[in-house]
Amino acid sequence: MKRKLNFNAGPAALPAEVLAQASEAILAYEKSGLSILEIPHRGKEYDAINDESRELVKELCGLNDDHEVLWLHGGGRLQFCMVPMNFMSQQDSAGYIVSGHWAEEAFEYATHYGNAQILATSREENFSRLPQWPVEISKELAYVHYTSNNTIYGTQLKNVPNCKVPLICDMSSDIFSIERDYSKYSMFYAVAQKNLGAAGATLAVVHKDMLQQVKRDLPPMLSYRAHAEKNSVLSTPPVYAVYISLLMLRWIKAKGISAIEKENVAKAKLLYDELERNSKFRLTVKRKQDRSMMNVCFTSRAKKDERSFIDYCTKRNITGIAGHRLAGAFRVSLYNGIPLANVKKLVQVMQEFEAL
Repeated sequence: MKRKLNFNAGPAALPAEVLAQASEAILAYEKSGLSILEIPHRGKEYDAINDESRELVKELCGLNDDHEVLWLHGGGRLQFCMVPMNFMSQQDSAGYIVSGHWAEEAFEYATHYGNAQILATSREENFSRLPQWPVEISKELAYVHYTSNNTIYGTQLKNVPNCKVPLICDMSSDIFSIERDYSKYSMFYAVAQKNLGAAGATLAVVHKDMLQQVKRDLPPMLSYRAHAEKNSVLSTPPVYAVYISLLMLRWIKAKGISAIEKENVAKAKLLYDELERNSKFRLTVKRKQDRSMMNVCFTSRAKKDERSFIDYCTKRNITGIAGHRLAGAFRVSLYNGIPLANVKKLVQVMQEFEAL
């Protein structure tokens, strides 16, 4: 069967070579005589996967042993809970930049555990732009949390903000897509199913100083410190999801983040230029500096064209372009696993649709 051009927001497209390696491992993982789905999570095979993946994360981020690299369960929403559980007591305050749906959920979850404050938001403009980063941030805050890329509304904060209190970032949809100074973060995390692998694993990178500031007596499964002490094998880890993340990390290292960023810039420019030109469509994020390179959101100028364009793409083997249920219309995700050739094909189809 011919593979579709997959522009889904997550679980997202993976490079062909990663899929090939992952599929081979299902039948036989290296020389173990077992499937990757069968290897013991406390055996030498998984130890090697776990160790290499954590070292690759540090290498790609330019970090040293001052940081703990953790593989966790539970997706982004569990991180929305664990961050305030670990780093904000009932008496503390923490600041949140609310730039989209997931950033807003992170804030709402935090209100259960302490005094979470909105420092800036673009909610009143339906998240069609990034909020203005605060000029002054109280040094009394336990931390500041923000979301670097907003998948639903298509905005992205590409530069690391200045912050004199611990900075925590949800990088779920743009980790390793651009070069960053990761050392500025006290913590960052990312679900794997966008730029990093398959659904089921979540990456969390925490500075060891933060682990000494855990505010509550927590059950081990909810404690970053407990996970760090057990090298992310506190309980049975998502072995296969971590393995696919390892394959992706190897792929990212081989390409180089600088080259990946260059290609991502080219993909985004190609699509945004077409959307600026094409008479059938309209971009929803007006300020160019706010536009995401990962998730390009747009609408049709005529309501009747929404369904017909999706059907037109479906017949041409293109999938995953429908907008999120909260935003509607269209969303094209350009994660690291999407080759430039696929974006060129989509642009060609958009031009054909315009000519109908």
